[in-house]
Amino acid sequence: MPGSGAALDAGQLALIGRLRRILPTAVLVRTEVPIPLPGDRRAWDVVLGLDPRDTPLEAEARLRDIQTLDRRCALKLRDSGFDSMVLLISDTPHNRRMLELYREGIRTPFPLDTRTVLGYLRQGKTPPRSGIVVI
Repeated sequence: MPGSGAALDAGQLALIGRLRRILPTAVLVRTEVPIPLPGDRRAWDVVLGLDPRDTPLEAEARLRDIQTLDRRCALKLRDSGFDSMVLLISDTPHNRRMLELYREGIRTPFPLDTRTVLGYLRQGKTPPRSGIVVI
């Protein structure tokens, strides 16, 4: 969180690094972008400068509580003025099992899958809806 001394952890940084390697070089990648509310200490892990508008990302190296993650993302969207986001998830056996168990439960807030979202991102375009990217 901005001002708290907290930073992205090594797993998140590696995950964001994998994403950067597949993005066009013209895409601006900003990390730890504050939520624009006075006194709010939350931040997006990443905000991508895409066409026609910026897109926020949350980077999850290890999935834990899916319901809490979904709630946290929904509140950030509400409070930051974005209408969609990307949930970036590290491709590990644990995370794949978690997604198998809970994918249907989070399909409504994150309807787009990895292939679809990456198709937009590789073109430097904003995905039309929220989605999950596993890399």
